[in-house]
Amino acid sequence: MTDMFDRAQVIEEKQREIALKNRFKAVHCESLHECQDCGEPIPEQRRKMVHGCTRCISCQQDYELKMKGFRR
Repeated sequence: MTDMFDRAQVIEEKQREIALKNRFKAVHCESLHECQDCGEPIPEQRRKMVHGCTRCISCQQDYELKMKGFRR
């Protein structure tokens, strides 16, 4: 039984590590000039304030609402 818990803990640690690496990459990479969802230009002020942004404000809000439904 503890073996199962140990494996689950190792998997969780690896997932957390991957998520942190991805977040680090996103923060330290350059922001896109156009939204990846709608193709509209991302305002310069947003690109400067949110390093690594890939969506315009509207699409980011939609994305976050959609993702919120998956976290249960």
